[in-house]
Amino acid sequence: MLSVFSAQAQKKELDSGVKYEINDIKVIGTQSFNEQTVIAFTGLKVGERIYIPGERLSEVTKKLWEQNLFSDIAIYVAAMEEDMVDLEIYIVELPKLNKITFEGKGMRKGVVKEIKKETDLKSGLKITKNLLTTTKNKIKNKYVEKGFYNTEVIITTTPEIDSTGTEIAKNMSILVDKGKRVKVSPLEFEGNENLSDGILRRSMKNTKRRNPIRLWKMSKFTEAGYEEDKASIIEKYKSNGYRDARIISDSVFEKNRKNLGINIEIEEGQKYYFGDIKFLGNSVYTDGQLRQTLGITKGEVYNGTLLKKRIEDNTDPEAFDLTNLYQNNGYLFSQINAVEVAVRQDTIDYEIRIREGKKAYFDHITVVGNTKTNDHVIYRELRTRPGQEYSKRDVVRTIRELSQLGFFDPEQISPNFKNVDPNNGTLDMEYSVVEKGSSQIELQGGYGGGGFVGTLGLSFNNFSLRNILNKEAYTPIPMGDGQKLSLRAQASSFYQTYSVSLTEPWLGGKRPVQLSTSFSHTVQYQYDFQNREADRDQRFLITGGSIGLAKRLTWPDDSFTFSNAISFQHYNLKNYSTNLFTFPNGESNNLAYTIGLSRNNVGNNPIYPKFGADFSLTAKLTLPYSAFDGVDYSQLADDRAVQESILLDNDATDGSRTDAAIRLGEIDQKRFKLLEYYKIKFSGDWYTKLYGDLVLKTGTEFGFLGAYNNDRGTVPFERFFVGGDGLGAYSLDGREVIQLRGYPNQSLSSQDGNTIFNKFSLEVRYPITLKQLASIYVLGFAEGGNSYDGFRDYNPFSIKRSAGAGLRIFMPAFGLLGIDFGYGFDPVLGGVEPNGWETHFIIGQQF
Repeated sequence: MLSVFSAQAQKKELDSGVKYEINDIKVIGTQSFNEQTVIAFTGLKVGERIYIPGERLSEVTKKLWEQNLFSDIAIYVAAMEEDMVDLEIYIVELPKLNKITFEGKGMRKGVVKEIKKETDLKSGLKITKNLLTTTKNKIKNKYVEKGFYNTEVIITTTPEIDSTGTEIAKNMSILVDKGKRVKVSPLEFEGNENLSDGILRRSMKNTKRRNPIRLWKMSKFTEAGYEEDKASIIEKYKSNGYRDARIISDSVFEKNRKNLGINIEIEEGQKYYFGDIKFLGNSVYTDGQLRQTLGITKGEVYNGTLLKKRIEDNTDPEAFDLTNLYQNNGYLFSQINAVEVAVRQDTIDYEIRIREGKKAYFDHITVVGNTKTNDHVIYRELRTRPGQEYSKRDVVRTIRELSQLGFFDPEQISPNFKNVDPNNGTLDMEYSVVEKGSSQIELQGGYGGGGFVGTLGLSFNNFSLRNILNKEAYTPIPMGDGQKLSLRAQASSFYQTYSVSLTEPWLGGKRPVQLSTSFSHTVQYQYDFQNREADRDQRFLITGGSIGLAKRLTWPDDSFTFSNAISFQHYNLKNYSTNLFTFPNGESNNLAYTIGLSRNNVGNNPIYPKFGADFSLTAKLTLPYSAFDGVDYSQLADDRAVQESILLDNDATDGSRTDAAIRLGEIDQKRFKLLEYYKIKFSGDWYTKLYGDLVLKTGTEFGFLGAYNNDRGTVPFERFFVGGDGLGAYSLDGREVIQLRGYPNQSLSSQDGNTIFNKFSLEVRYPITLKQLASIYVLGFAEGGNSYDGFRDYNPFSIKRSAGAGLRIFMPAFGLLGIDFGYGFDPVLGGVEPNGWETHFIIGQQF
């Protein structure tokens, strides 16, 4: 804008063909910039000769506008004397943004933070029309993408006044009314004669028709989801032989403010079949080997989707397909393409053209991103080595091994290919990791029929024992060598236990041989589960420890682990007795050898596995002391039966009963001075991806406690207790508490435990988020199990059933937090009515 502003200037007209000399320059208007700074920015100088009006002043004005700092700009001629002019640059600064407030239903703190980040809103910004429009559109589009097509966004600004009454900035208020999510009704198809409307609707995973009885997938519409679903419809046709199927037209129309209608017109074309399939360019594998992997034969219904997956399945890195057949054996640079070579009526002939290329070898292997974990801890887990033949399988397995360490965010571990050289057949591999908190403050607890069970401790999962005396390594503790140190104090209403354990996963540092050591001390009290009271005058002390070695095997495959351990517990009874043994004061010793075989190949994320299985078979054995200790246990059993008959004889005198009780105690002390038993356990969990991130976990468990000598009898320790949240799995007397939700803790076993148990479970899981700061998933479960005294009572079909739902939240500092609501369909031991609902709180334990 250029104006003449002064009486003197008005008397004279500016001549566009004359150059005027600038006599003076001033800056006026509402602005906080230094006057000389503005003048210097314009480039205008006193003494400069310019045309008025002219291109020079137009460029200055344009330059000022481009800064997006002003709401008004003008240059005036304030005075003119012959060819001398005084210029005034008039500017009004845009207001600055001060406070930002959000209003509207659902504007929670997390949502507001996300919107601010996406819109780049922050204090100090200049408020422009573009800012207001862009902010409004971004917020609206954010909700439209989620199916809220009627979202309204109203932005208002109010002045911020200082103590002098001067406006110094503006506050922004954003009102968001997202309205209700738009649903889809109707969703109709035309031209589909061979595939029904129902089949096509089911193939649309994102766009669902309004249906009040469908609870697992609510109706909504988004542009991105709709485009994916249209492609899914064509894929559905291709998988059923209709290669030429296409969508002729589709329309999305507004039925009303609550519903969108969709109409899709389809041209199906004819049904095709596979004809001849030939392989060209293959020298490494024979046609027969490739045909077996392809798994498609002449005469089958054409399935373009299946053909694509059998060549390369991008959804499964370990799929059995042609690409992986080559890439798992060094041929990184191989290229495989399926080409139609002839269409004869309804039959399609194919050539699978293969370019094998050179074998590839790893040149350099590096790891980046590890700020706490020492390099050697990571490199020893790598399945890829410099000079080694490339194998996609080894790369995938390396990612899994690094994830299983628990030191890194499993969702952010990635293999990066560097310096790939097809001519020389080499590549560099860089594994990128992101450290996460691996140590935990262990606050574990739960509530059930046995009262509260809690644990307080510290678990350092990436400990460094070699730096224990290095003061500089304490940040706050020595870390980085992959060892695990745990200090725990555990208590309930009837026991207290203190323990310490240390695990070295690579003993000697060269092979995956795990050394585990532990020590614990426990005080246990007699407990009445019916009255839920502990008698502290009846107790026994348990002191013990263990040392074990576990080695990763190479056969049948390297997912197997062989383990063995020696453990010892010393039991010291103080006025403590049960129906299983009768000496209230005495000692017992448990020296046992445990041998086990396990296999773990679950998915990359140990908190939320999506595939794979984890099973273990263990046997815990003691020496058969009765075979060589010289005691006649048959005679001892007969003597015990006599003493028990005296105790049960109503005509026996008090003195006789006292003598019988003392004799029973002496017999049981001899029976259990050294514990003799064998204990077999099996557990297995299988993870199956149902759809997307929806996962089914299937599990089964079995345990049996037996005796070498039936006359000596089954030991009173090492028994199974079924029911509840499973938090009572403490060391103590070797007992094992088997979780079965929907029932009080240990309510499905006798007071002294049982010798056999079995359990079956199904659990469906779906993640809400798998971020590093917190992994959250919901679950639904159905399970059944029971415990029995010996095989005479054992019936795997006589089980206690339950079902329910729960929530899990994993935070690195505290472990797993959760809650379960379970309904027990059967009565507890001694009951007659179904147990009903139970609530289980979980802290620090994963089912």
